[in-house]
Amino acid sequence: MNRKTTAHLFHSLNGVVESPNLWQFDAFGPEEGLMMAETIGPVTDVVIGRKLWQEWSEYWPGTEDPFGEWINPVRKHVVSSTLSGDLTWNSTVIDGDPVEYVRGLREQGDGDISVVGGIDTVRSLFLAGLIDELTLTVHPVIAGEGRRLFDDSVPQTRLELIRAAQTSAGNAILTYRLR
Repeated sequence: MNRKTTAHLFHSLNGVVESPNLWQFDAFGPEEGLMMAETIGPVTDVVIGRKLWQEWSEYWPGTEDPFGEWINPVRKHVVSSTLSGDLTWNSTVIDGDPVEYVRGLREQGDGDISVVGGIDTVRSLFLAGLIDELTLTVHPVIAGEGRRLFDDSVPQTRLELIRAAQTSAGNAILTYRLR
């Protein structure tokens, strides 16, 4: 039996997922907090890209915050072609093909797996069928420029909407799976 694997990204109306801190003003209401808590509660392993891992590993350790209390002890699996050896912050570099690594990770251990970024990591694992649920918190903003999760390199792909909710902050929380 495969462990449940999820991903969650903040998403503008024009599809931008890069640097949401630049455009997600007044982003969180009580519904977003509850959804995040429910989603990350059962997670024991995180798959994370190198750039985001480097940013977070400098910020979150020692931070007293509910997200920090969760992310600091969780096992982190880092997608990188430049890092090697032992990592700090309860982290391991993924050796070899990330798709094969995550496929193997899903078949061992307990708890859910969350793919927290980066954009290329989420895209490739989702299109490989290794992310069971992709949640996009769509903010009512046109972000202008920035990278999109599904850019012109992605072929036509059918998704199925499995959950949808509107929040008091004006966001739409949409959860999809591959069809």
